[in-house]
Amino acid sequence: MNGKILIVDDLHPVFKIMAEQLGYEVDDLPLITRAETLAVISGYDGIAVRTKFKIDRELMEAAPGLKFVARAGAGLDNIDEAYAKERNIKLLNAPEGNRDAVGEHAMGMLLSLINTHRKADMEIRNGIWDREGNRGWELKGKTVGIIGYGFMGSSMARKLSGFEVKVLAYDKYKTGFSDAYAQECSMEEIVKHSDVLSLHIPLTSETRQMVDEEYLYHFKKNIFFINTARGEIVNTKAVLAAIKSGKILGAGLDVLEVEKFPALAEQDWFTELKESEKVILTPHVGGWTFDSYRKISEVLADKLEQI
Repeated sequence: MNGKILIVDDLHPVFKIMAEQLGYEVDDLPLITRAETLAVISGYDGIAVRTKFKIDRELMEAAPGLKFVARAGAGLDNIDEAYAKERNIKLLNAPEGNRDAVGEHAMGMLLSLINTHRKADMEIRNGIWDREGNRGWELKGKTVGIIGYGFMGSSMARKLSGFEVKVLAYDKYKTGFSDAYAQECSMEEIVKHSDVLSLHIPLTSETRQMVDEEYLYHFKKNIFFINTARGEIVNTKAVLAAIKSGKILGAGLDVLEVEKFPALAEQDWFTELKESEKVILTPHVGGWTFDSYRKISEVLADKLEQI
């Protein structure tokens, strides 16, 4: 036997099946609480989680034999990476599993925004037939700026390839990544040329609140803005101010600084956000399709072989 894995979240059953084929004993307990996990985690070599709770120092200290954390998704911001490294605990994630889902979701948001789908739909439901007020834009000939050219950013670029747009991509941690779908560039070029801005970067101390009033001020054109990355990267009040001034023509937000109710409803910016006809909101589901649900677990299980 390779060891014992505790699944504490909703993962596709294929993860358990594949892990058992590799010789692991797997306890699939998606309803287990954090307190219950702390009480039993000392008996496990690995833990598999999605977003249920943080895998922090307290939890890892309660598991002296923990060898790995398997995160069913792309980001690792709900894991104390520094302490895991200190303990030599391997971190596995599966951005390959939901990159197509994220790319398609971002495209759907963009196309809905530039064609005023939300506004038009709501108006017709309320007895308003306004063709001129719902005149849209075409993507052809526009420049799309992508921040972050990993699995998600490159997926978005591939999805854009049939729309006859110019795609510029900036990635602070990569060089020489220009390909058939995007041209590597500086942040200055993104700011100067973009008609559309799409974020595909992780949440770190560097990126937290990166998109604020000052950042948006420097864009030379009025832009459509898409965020399917992490909500805390963006200052929501700054986005609302940019919408009011016309700097942002429309915003598609799959992620927010504060997510889930009732906490979301308590934010002083939420009423303005939900009432804006220039904003499309989705509940952090960009990478969470029926297809990616399985693919993420398959990718994650495959990576168990690397341990």
